[in-house]
Amino acid sequence: MGYVVVVGADNAGVDYKDRIKADLAADPRVDRVIDVGVGSADDQTFYPHVGVAGARKVADGEAQRAILVCGTGMGMAISANKVPGVRASTAHDSFSVERLVLSNNGQVLCLGARVIGVELARRLAAEFLEYTFDATSASAPKVDAICAYEGVG
Repeated sequence: MGYVVVVGADNAGVDYKDRIKADLAADPRVDRVIDVGVGSADDQTFYPHVGVAGARKVADGEAQRAILVCGTGMGMAISANKVPGVRASTAHDSFSVERLVLSNNGQVLCLGARVIGVELARRLAAEFLEYTFDATSASAPKVDAICAYEGVG
């Protein structure tokens, strides 16, 4: 069984989102891609709405991962982290993507279209799916502590 991955973006990130969505649809590790918007650069939906919509799909178990894109990635990360049970972070390099999953059991990768090039964004999105959190790792009690702060077990 492969991943179900949510993608979402605001108007600043929609082009990146569409490229990543196409990559994911062709990736044998991905069973399904759920697009929570926006559909075009003319859509002025605020990024918090998209970020929360994507994060809710992860929190509700409809998807295992999400990739969200805005101008910097920061707004999407802040928004997604408002959803209990979700761990989201902006990452613009391979090591940070690795640590998002392996050290923090992060399920949501946020990227900045105004910060990195589209080819790097595509590469980081693919790398994001390579990692699986080890619940017996030294990081597990730290992730448990994060979850305890939000009342999610």
